Amino acid sequence: METKHVIETVTRQSSRIASTLAQAFQGDPAFSWIVTDPDARRPMLPRFFKLMAEQSLRHGTVLASGQRHAAALIYPAGEVKDDRLWDTIRLLSMFKTALPRGLKVAEAMHARHPHPQPYLYLRYVGVAPQAQGKGWGGALVRAVIASAAEVGQGVLLETATPSNVAIYSRLGFQIDSEWEVPGGGPKFWTMIHPAA
Repeated sequence: METKHVIETVTRQSSRIASTLAQAFQGDPAFSWIVTDPDARRPMLPRFFKLMAEQSLRHGTVLASGQRHAAALIYPAGEVKDDRLWDTIRLLSMFKTALPRGLKVAEAMHARHPHPQPYLYLRYVGVAPQAQGKGWGGALVRAVIASAAEVGQGVLLETATPSNVAIYSRLGFQIDSEWEVPGGGPKFWTMIHPAA
């Protein structure tokens, strides 16, 4: 029996979305480099993704499956800067001594974004391990592409997971650049889905 992939727009913060993304990114190369100890990373990631979801709700869009076992955090085109002091304090309390590595990753990402940003930015997309391989990630990404196409925009994303490059390529993304985070950080691919 074929699974129907229903994707909906989320309008309020959900701890389930933060939990889903935390599970999906537990072994991510970038987060593994930023916070090398998996025992420290495990409790930190739900807090981090709660903050990221809050920012996406303030500035952009959060999409999710009905059961919240797959989610995407999206920023609109243009310059979006979230300089709330409280968010900065929360990030410092989460990352502690790993914050410099986290800032290196963020700065390297944003250095490769066009200014102003003409694309919808797919900031994070993830599927909880128990729901992976069932088409939820692809359904989310296709929903983001369709949303961007409605306003004549393309979609930009980054990935540090090599196997994701082929997946995104099959969905119509093209590699814009390949780069490494300075100081021995992971390799990233910046990919763009052109405007339809």
